[in-house]
Amino acid sequence: MTNTSVAPPTQYLSFVLAGEEYAVDILRVKEIIEHETLTRVPGMPPAVRGVINLRGRVVPVVDLAMRFGLTQSTITPRSCIVMLEIGSGEGAVVMGIVTDAVCEVLDLTSDQVQPPPSFGTSVGSEFLDGMAESVGKKFVMLLNVERALSAQAFNAPEPELSVA
Repeated sequence: MTNTSVAPPTQYLSFVLAGEEYAVDILRVKEIIEHETLTRVPGMPPAVRGVINLRGRVVPVVDLAMRFGLTQSTITPRSCIVMLEIGSGEGAVVMGIVTDAVCEVLDLTSDQVQPPPSFGTSVGSEFLDGMAESVGKKFVMLLNVERALSAQAFNAPEPELSVA
């Protein structure tokens, strides 16, 4: 008898951001809430839209579109905040990301995931774990939340513009 066990699919929550579909590992998702009024905090990076009170905890909310160098997300009735856990164990933090809309839960096997292209996406490939084909031959970008939402990424100096 041969062992032909196949790894079970990984579940991802997909969402729309600036007209593109992204997905995050469902194990990182703590909850999805309706977009609500945020409290701005002076001195925060522009991509941090503010903070919310989530059951007594102050949680920062990031506009990933701005984080990726795109225009600020427009809040609509379909906009949601997806609460994600970054890190693990004692050092884990919860952060919210603004999404244009939440789509569905995808079951993806490792053979469905391809490496991200080194160019041609609106998001730097360093923020992606891969890409997977979704319904209709469109690709969904698999977001690496550790890299996209790391404190170091927000504290990085702005690139200097050179004038020739």
